[in-house]
Amino acid sequence: MGALFHTFIYQPLYNILIFLYNIIPGADFGIAIIIITIFLRFLLMPIYKKQIESQKKLQELQPKIKELQKKTKNDKEKQARELMELYKTHKTNPFSGCLPLIIQLIFLIAIYRILINISDAGLKANPMELYSFVKDPININRYFIFLVDLTKPNIIIALLAAIAQFFQTKMMMPALILKDKKAAPQDEQQPDIAQIMNKQMLFLGPILTLIIGVKFAAGLSLYWLSSTVFMLIQQIYLKKKENSLK
Repeated sequence: MGALFHTFIYQPLYNILIFLYNIIPGADFGIAIIIITIFLRFLLMPIYKKQIESQKKLQELQPKIKELQKKTKNDKEKQARELMELYKTHKTNPFSGCLPLIIQLIFLIAIYRILINISDAGLKANPMELYSFVKDPININRYFIFLVDLTKPNIIIALLAAIAQFFQTKMMMPALILKDKKAAPQDEQQPDIAQIMNKQMLFLGPILTLIIGVKFAAGLSLYWLSSTVFMLIQQIYLKKKENSLK
């Protein structure tokens, strides 16, 4: 598994990043990170669209889910079984939102390892990792726009990444989940699995992003910030497109 990760994810990203660094005017490694982030986001667009479609299906199922929960409130085992059957009937998976996060995490790990390895090598590329057509830049400029040291933690970029993560997660949630629950008997307020996971991710994701950002190289936070902002813009565009079609 490690060999596959290295051959098909780590090494291609390593070479694309170094290639971009070589051709960018001013040799700005931070800009190279932003460009490779946009490239990856375009590659992940089909998966992201499926995630949006799944979220919409879950939103449409909310009335049926609430009705089912009310009918089976005294039998948790039956409730869970019938919920899974409902999801299966409508070809919806409440856990489908995890797949894009897992894939993004894989790329995040690859970018992190690339930045750490380049930093540990004294800001030099490893010739053994470079393809024959990618030039070795010898020494790599570690500063982004001449101000941010990409090899050290940066609280500002980490905080911006966390804030962007919060709004991006919030925008992805079905509107029904974000609304406060209306006054109802306590025993009827039974959120389904998808609601629980979404509400946890709304805050857990940004917190983890901030923790990672203040502990690891700023290049990692810059990648995450660029990726999240791209997704925000993409979501706004898709939402406007959907509204215009309606």
